[in-house]
Parts: sequence; structure tokens; C-alpha cells
Amino acid sequence: MTKVRILPDILSNKIAAGEVVERPASVVKELVENALDAKSRSITIDVEKGGRRLIRVADDGCGMAADDAMLAIERYATSKIYTDDDLFNITTLGFRGEALPSIASVSKFTLTTRADHLDIGCTVEMAGGKVTNVTETGAPTGTLISVNHLFFNTPARRKFLKGEGTEMGHIADTVSAIALAWPGVRFRLTHNGKVVKSWPATTDLRQRVEEVLSRDVRGNLHPVSITRGELTVSGFVTSPEVTRSTTQKIFLYVNGRPVKDRVILNSLLAGFRPRLMKGRFPLGMLAITLPCDWVDVNVHPAKNEVRFRDASSVGLAVEDGVREALNAAEAASRRFGGGQPRSLTPAFTPAASLPPRMEGLETRIAEPTALFEEGAPVTVADEPPPPFPRREWQAPVLPETWEPESLSAAAVEEEGLYDEAVDESPAQAPRRLGKFASLRVIGQHAGTYILCDAGDGLIVIDQHAAHERVVFEKLKGGGTALSQRLLVPETVELGYREADAIGDILGELVRFGLEVEPFGGTTFVIKSVPSMLASDGMARLVSEVAEKMVRMGRKDTLERALDECLILMACHCAIRAGQALSPKEIARLLAEMDACEDPSFCPHGRPTWIRWSTGSLERAFKR
Repeated sequence: MTKVRILPDILSNKIAAGEVVERPASVVKELVENALDAKSRSITIDVEKGGRRLIRVADDGCGMAADDAMLAIERYATSKIYTDDDLFNITTLGFRGEALPSIASVSKFTLTTRADHLDIGCTVEMAGGKVTNVTETGAPTGTLISVNHLFFNTPARRKFLKGEGTEMGHIADTVSAIALAWPGVRFRLTHNGKVVKSWPATTDLRQRVEEVLSRDVRGNLHPVSITRGELTVSGFVTSPEVTRSTTQKIFLYVNGRPVKDRVILNSLLAGFRPRLMKGRFPLGMLAITLPCDWVDVNVHPAKNEVRFRDASSVGLAVEDGVREALNAAEAASRRFGGGQPRSLTPAFTPAASLPPRMEGLETRIAEPTALFEEGAPVTVADEPPPPFPRREWQAPVLPETWEPESLSAAAVEEEGLYDEAVDESPAQAPRRLGKFASLRVIGQHAGTYILCDAGDGLIVIDQHAAHERVVFEKLKGGGTALSQRLLVPETVELGYREADAIGDILGELVRFGLEVEPFGGTTFVIKSVPSMLASDGMARLVSEVAEKMVRMGRKDTLERALDECLILMACHCAIRAGQALSPKEIARLLAEMDACEDPSFCPHGRPTWIRWSTGSLERAFKR
């Protein structure tokens, strides 16, 4: 008797179902994608008990004749590919011919359909993969598929399903992801007879994105649009202040197909550098459109992964598109008036109900309303210790007749702080200050925040974050940075991996004024440092740079690695939190912020300044 046997169709269908039908959401995905391939303009999904009892998908697409309906429930039967060439030029969402027979093999399955050119439809009933009844029936044009008692004949699979709420959450996420890519289609999702999601058809993609993502993205969405030959990247991303702790609200599409792709995701996040704090992720959707033969969608049974012929080109286009969108948004709003983006004009809100767009700022900004509400709890977020011990704060001594605005001008005139911050005409016109330097400084709070009057609001500047940005851009500026030779070179002992990692960039560090040379084994000697950096503590700085290189590994580009090194150097020498500043020091910092290309964020992605409008203050005081 032979040991090798051909599996029965029922068993092989169940095995295929294990790849295609992971959970109820997988069924919804396959059926909705079939409905979209049928040119549907309206799709309704009804679910009961999280998909365990019922999943019903109805569409108004082209429908099928009876013969096609009978063939559609057979394995590897499809109307979407016929030749080898078709397999590498797929223009539809479904094509493998596995979905319907796989779903039918693990459920009680009913298919009702009518083609648009016929007067009568048909119904096919199945149980566990076997056809139990076929009848003619009256039906509207389109298709209705009911999947009852999923996994009824595979109890082991059924035990792996999560709770009703969890499974329904996966279904809602699946429908949301598909709806984002098809704004011209109406979607309606119900659970146990109650409407969960309902999105009318629209020609405005922004409207669909706002409806799917959440209300807090309204006013904080920036369009992405870039074309590189036959490759197009389009969609929307949120402002850097509107973030989440996971990537769950980032939706990616390739030729209309929802995908999970690390190339696209990493490139999108790279476009946000250095605007995002570590562990925070933006919201948005990006759609990549490219010739079908440039991408292989047949690499996973569930069709949620793809392989690009030229992944680097796709990644660069995504990164550039996102960066250009954010740069354009910041350029358009880089003023303190009414055009300031909403993310930088937070209204006073109780900390307990802090909107998502303020996530990441709650540890830095006190929310005054919470302090005045009766019974409102007051909580203080733990803050990591500063890199250096804080000095005891002392209020800066200001002359009685001191006018911060005129002092700022005097400081710029006297010390030549920034040529770029002034506009000088050939006719010797009076110098005009930049946006930050023109602010009227009120004072300093907690030795950390600079308070400024912007006329129509209050500007609060984080002095450490702002100076960190200034130093970072100075270090990164073109040419070779000025350096100072140490009278007594300083040695630093590194670990083996750290020594190996930093050895790759020693030549590049010289460009930024940091000269480090091998001194035998894993010891290095520091000979020169950037002139703007203090000479003390350089051994610690070099150690941190080496450790950063080890954590990054060689997978990152040299430019990215050097940026991380410069961020460490900038943080090392920036003004500390808790450090009292003189009026001239404040004026100089504001003038230097004006000369920065991106003064709104520190290199780590934290905001350098926020604004409260006069209206927000008046509402907080019930005026």
C-alpha cells in the first residue's frame, strides 16, 4: 500500500481555507473585494455575533449567470486571469479563485446572484463545501453572499477565535481600510442589526479620509502628491502633532489594494524625520499607483503583501512626497497669525479629555481649565532627569525701562546675530526683524520656557528644544565646520562593537569639526571639537555616538547615521532646561531661530514652540 495519497477535495479545501480564512475579517475582505471587482457602487455588510453566526455581503455589481455561479464555487476558478502574462499584469483585487470555495468549505454558505442582462437569478446553497441546493430565484442585479456559522465543521479553528468585540473590531478595521481606497463607493456596516459604519459615496478623498480616520484629523491633513515617471504617490498625512503610539492608523495601498509593506511604511516615517518623537506615529493614507507589471501581488494567499520590482524607487518617492507635503504645510503656516496650523494653537482642555492632537505635548503644557474645574484631579507627569543637574532658577534681572522688542533689535544690531534675519535694501532701509525676533518677550518661566507676546496670542518657546534645532542646523550646514584644537587631547575607551561602528564615520565627523582618531585597540583620542561645543564632556559624547551607531546597525544610510550623531552633538551643547537666560541671550536665540530652515521642531521631533490664541485665553476665563 502506497504512503502517498491524493487528498479529498473537502480536506484540501479546508487546508486552503486555513490560509485564506484566518478569521471573520478575512471573509469580509474577500467578499468585499469580489464586490469591488464586480464594479459595485454600493456594498452592505451585515454581521452577527462578531461574524461567528453570520456574515452577509450584498452588492449592486454586475452579478453572475447560473453557470458562472456554479463555477465560482469550484477551486481555482476565476474570471480574472487566463494566461501566464495575466498573472504578472493583475488589475483586479481578487484573482486566485480560492476565496469562495475556501469560505464555503468551513461554513454554511449561500450565494444569490443575477447578471444585469438576465431577468432571473439563481441561489446556490452549500454546507461544509458540498452543494445542497440550487434554485432559480428573483433577485436584484448584483450578488448577495451569506456565510453562516463559520468554522462549524472545524471546531479547533473556531476555538482560536477571539471574543465578539475583538472579531468585530477586526472586521471594522478591514472595511475601513478598503473604504479609504474607494471613496466613490458607498459602504454600510452593521453588527447585530445596528449600524457601525456608514460612508456615502463621495468624489472628495479628503472627506472620506476624515470620516475614516477620526475627527481630530480635520484641519490637520496635508495632501501628498508626487509623480516619478509612471509611479505616482498620493494621499494625505497628518501634522506631526497628531500622532498615535502605533501604526494602526496608517493605511497603505498599491493599485487600490490594501497592503502591509515595510518599504512604504519605513519610507513614510523617514519623510517625517525629524518631526516625530520616538515611539509616535502619524495618521494617514498613501496610495501608490504604478504599472501592474512593476509589482507582484501573488506572494501571499491573503494578498495583503506585495513585492516591488524596484523597491528603492518606490521608497524614495514616498519619502520625498511626504517630506514635500510637510514642508509645504509648514511654509504656508510659518506665521503667528490666523493662518497658524491648529496643532500649534491648542485650546485649553482638561487633561483628562486631552484630544489626540495634543498627544506628546501633555507632559510639557499645563492645561489651565483642569485647575479651575471643581473636583478636577491634578496630575503631574513624571519627567526624565535632565542630562545635567538643573541650576536653581533665578529670575533674570530686567531694567525698569527694558523693552524686549527694542532690546532684540539692539542685540541683533550690536552682535550681528544673523544676516539672514534682516532685510536690508540698497537704500539703507532700516533693518526688519524676523518672525521670532520681532516677538515681544514677556519673560522666562521655570528657567525653561520663554514667554512672548505675538499680538493676537501667547507664544511659548522651549529654550532647550529651540537651541537644539539651532545648533543642529549650524552643525549640518554646508562646508567644514569651525573647530577648536584641544590643548590636551582626551581619550575614550569603547567596547569592541562601538569601536568598530564609529570607525566607519570618523572621516565624516571631521566635516562637522569633531576630530577623533584611533589610539590603539578600542581606544580613541579626541583632538578637535566643534567651536560651538564645550570642550568638557566630549568623551561621553563620543561614547554616546558610538552606542547610537551600534543600535542603528549598518542597515541605515550614512546620511541618516550622521544625522543621529549631529542630534546627539546638538543636544549635548544646547541650552539646558532650568537655565536662566539674560535678555540678550533670549534675543539672540530668537534671532537664530529665524535663520533655521525648520524652527518649529527640534531634531528629536519635539515642538520648539506652541501658541495660545487670545480667544482660547478668553474662553478659559469665561470672558
